Amino acid sequence: MAKLLAQMTVEELANALDAGEEMTLIDTRPPESYNAWHIEGATNIPYHPVDGLGAAWDWERVSDLAATGPLVVICGKGLTSTSFGFELGTRGYDDVRVVKGGMEDWSKLYEVVEVETGNPDLYLAQVQRRAKGCLGYVVGSRETNEAVVVDSTRQSEQFELVAADAGMRVVGVCDTHVHADHISGGRTLASRLDVPYYMGSNATDRDVQYDFVALDDGESISVGDVEIETLHAPGHTSDMVAYLVDGQALLTGDTLFVESVGRTELQFGDNDAATGAELLYDTLHESILGLPDETRILPGHVSVDTEGRFGVAAPGQLVSATVGELRESLDFLSMDETSFIERITGDLPEKPPNYERIIALNTGRGSLEGEEEATQLELGPNNCAA
Repeated sequence: MAKLLAQMTVEELANALDAGEEMTLIDTRPPESYNAWHIEGATNIPYHPVDGLGAAWDWERVSDLAATGPLVVICGKGLTSTSFGFELGTRGYDDVRVVKGGMEDWSKLYEVVEVETGNPDLYLAQVQRRAKGCLGYVVGSRETNEAVVVDSTRQSEQFELVAADAGMRVVGVCDTHVHADHISGGRTLASRLDVPYYMGSNATDRDVQYDFVALDDGESISVGDVEIETLHAPGHTSDMVAYLVDGQALLTGDTLFVESVGRTELQFGDNDAATGAELLYDTLHESILGLPDETRILPGHVSVDTEGRFGVAAPGQLVSATVGELRESLDFLSMDETSFIERITGDLPEKPPNYERIIALNTGRGSLEGEEEATQLELGPNNCAA
C-alpha cells in the first residue's frame, strides 16, 4: 500500500517561510507559469504525471537538490505536486510534504494588520492579499460596533471575519474605483449583508450596470463618530475616489502607492494615457499633497514581483507612509507636470492579464462563468502601478 503523503496548508507554508524554517521548495508547474509568478526561493522542476520530468531535469539532478530537504512541493492546484511527491516517496524520500490547493490557494492567502490611530473609538485594519498585493480595509467604531469595508477582494468573507473578530458588524461597503486587476467582492458582500454599496459619483460614467450609492466629492459616511470623507481623485481612472478616515488616514486606492503612483492607460487607453496623467497630477498636487504631512497614506496595492516579494514592507507588516515621508522620498511627487506626464506615458509597464474581462465583470457588463474562471483571471500579482 502506498504511503500517504503529508500535506501542509498555504497558511502553514507562509508561517514556515516567514520563520525562516529550512526546506527545499519545489514548484512542479510548467516553466511559463513559474516564470510569471512563483514563491520566493522555489525551484522549478516541471513534472507531468504521465510524461515525467521536464527536459532540463533527470532524477540524478533532482537527487542532488533533494539532499538538502525537507522537501515541500507545490503546483497549480495540488495535483501534479501530489504525483511528484509519490514519485519521490518511491525513490526513498520520506520527508515530503505537498501544499494543499497549490498556487490557487496561495493566491487567496490573507494577512491582517491593525493600524494605530490614537483614536480609541476608531478601529482600522489593513487586509492584505499576500500573493497579489491587494490591500483592502475595515474601518469601524468600537463604540457602536459598526464597520465599513473598503476595497473588498473576491474573498469578501475575509473582510467580514476581520470585522467580526473585532466585535463589529458590517453596515456598508465601499470601492475606490472599478478595479482592473482583480474581481471586486464589494457588491457581493453588500448584497449578502443587505447593506449600502458605495462608489464615487463619477462611476456613473463607467457604464456600471448595478445599483450603488453615489458619493460626491466631500460627502461623508460614518460609523459611530468616525467620519469617512470622500475625495474625488481621478487619474488612474475617471471614477477614482480616496476615503479620508477620521481626518488622519487616507485610503488612496490606486491613486498613490508607497512606492509609486497609479498607471493611467487601463481605462484611458495608450493613446489617451496623457489625459489620465494630467488628471492624476492635479489630484496629487491639488488634493493629496495639500493634506497635513502627518496624514497616513494607506494604498490599495503594494507591488509584488514574480517571486512574491513585496516592493515595500513584508506580508503581515503595515504598508503605509505619511504624506510628508512620500513628499520627500517619491520622485513622482517632485516632478513638474510635463515631466510627470512624460514619465507616466513614456514607458508603460505590461498590462495586467485579463484586465478588460475583469473590468467588464466589475462593472456588471459580464457574468462570471464560475470559480475556475475567477481563479484563472486573478492568478499572479497585481500590476496597477506606473
